[in-house]
Amino acid sequence: MRAVIQRVGRTVLSVDGQLISAIKSGLAVYLGIGPEDEKRNAESMAKKIAQLRIFEDEQGKMNRSVVEVGGEVLLISQFTLFGDCTHGNRPSFIGAARPEQAKPLYEYTAKCLQDYGIPVRMGIFGADMKIEQNNDGPVTILYEC
Repeated sequence: MRAVIQRVGRTVLSVDGQLISAIKSGLAVYLGIGPEDEKRNAESMAKKIAQLRIFEDEQGKMNRSVVEVGGEVLLISQFTLFGDCTHGNRPSFIGAARPEQAKPLYEYTAKCLQDYGIPVRMGIFGADMKIEQNNDGPVTILYEC
């Protein structure tokens, strides 16, 4: 399981011109799921996201988590995180999990995040999503479990 975790201000996700999800501040998490991933990976990913201290404290140091600042998470399925472009210029996505495996793990990751008390908004799995994102910092973390 791979994630691009970005600290964000307002972030809006739409499909076919229709607003699907939006958050005011927190984390935009682009989540890729591989064929070897299981529920334990989703649990580990959710724990890392919930406890990741990338928000500033009173001294301006990144020392607070999304839970501590009362932020939200916009969780976006992103199979292209498993894109392999080592051979040629067109990426291969055979390293990504099939939708029938990936979708339940994507949804389970959202549930695990909610279990930490985080408000979670989601995209539509497999849809052509348009995302307007206001990066804060910017702060971008890559994480794999």
